[in-house]
Amino acid sequence: MNRAELIVGLQWGDEGKGKIVDHMAQTNDFVCRFAGGHNAGHTIVVSGRSYALHLIPSGVLNPNAKNIVGNGVVLSPADFIKEMAQFENLEGRLFISDKAHLLLPYHAQIDQAKEKLKGDKAIGTTGKGIGPAYSDKIARVGHRVGELLDPAKLAGKVVAYFEQNAQVFEVLGIVAPKYEELVTELEGYRKALAPFITDTTLLVWKAIDDGAKILLEGAQGTMLDIDHGTYPYVTSSTTVSAGACSGLGLAPKDLGKVTGIAKAYCTRVGNGPFPSEDLSSEGEILRKNGHEFGTTTGRPRRCGWFDAVAMKHAVRINGADQVALMKLDVLDGFEKVKVCVAYEVDGKEIDYVPYDLEDAKPVYKEFPGWEQTKGIRSFEELPETAREYITALEGMISTKIGIISTSPDRDDTIVRRG
Repeated sequence: MNRAELIVGLQWGDEGKGKIVDHMAQTNDFVCRFAGGHNAGHTIVVSGRSYALHLIPSGVLNPNAKNIVGNGVVLSPADFIKEMAQFENLEGRLFISDKAHLLLPYHAQIDQAKEKLKGDKAIGTTGKGIGPAYSDKIARVGHRVGELLDPAKLAGKVVAYFEQNAQVFEVLGIVAPKYEELVTELEGYRKALAPFITDTTLLVWKAIDDGAKILLEGAQGTMLDIDHGTYPYVTSSTTVSAGACSGLGLAPKDLGKVTGIAKAYCTRVGNGPFPSEDLSSEGEILRKNGHEFGTTTGRPRRCGWFDAVAMKHAVRINGADQVALMKLDVLDGFEKVKVCVAYEVDGKEIDYVPYDLEDAKPVYKEFPGWEQTKGIRSFEELPETAREYITALEGMISTKIGIISTSPDRDDTIVRRG
């Protein structure tokens, strides 16, 4: 039976999924995004040119691949249209689910206003409106992409929603849109996006039945999952492999090989627990060498060492068959490389992710560093200590590291066979 391959992030997002999806997309017929919104960002480097993707699947750089934005995504029409402008001739190879939920400007306004009200207890969202859009979806007051095909009707619904919640919007300082202006705005979205809107569930089903090669692309990372992440400092969607089913309309039996993506160290954006965070000069070196600034926000990322405890947790939840280890070259030049192998919680050492990571302290194991891995394309050519580090990680997370990235460039990728 034909099954779709799946890519998921195993940390707190920003693992480098874009490069691996782009790498694998060269041999796939379909690339499908199943969750998240434009708070996610993939940076792909091809022949020295960088592409920043937030909503469009990474397969867009393969002219032969069809790209699907699934129903599990919340889509900002304005941002999607801007992103489309990077590419030509997208008709016939880009498809948007008519059941994906719309993220409209007022969602971002709500997001930012609520974060401001929380003060020092803010989650640290990107302020893009992802949470409010998903909240409307679950509360059954949201709007779907298919509704863009009738702008006047949709505008009427939005205006009515504002009237019904006038007191809430007044407290948040959000001004209701005017009907005529809203119709004009939505008509612009309709004109740009109508050729791409379709029932993508039927499209994916047919692709599977026809034996097409299909790659499913997740957003963010496992530790940001709404159920399995460091709640409440999480995103609003299901980021783990199970989300691919609900986010595209697939059955579990439609899923095949799962590749989990992880950095050779660890980063996090926003607030929330991060046991292996390094606030010393070494953490700053990781940030500088890894260019750790958000693709979406430009915010500096918090940096630290590889967390093998959280990684083993993520591997199990996602059923990862292999791990793609990204940015190995960022560790070049360190005399010692640390790995978090356990947590200390309430004076006890544990080897699993507890209910609350807030007070978990890392227990480290040190490994000898190495000088140079950047640009190496063969496992055998890696420095011996780098190979030993990778082998040790495999034992800790109980999964093979099948892909190793040694620079942002598409071609600087080691694929291990067997």
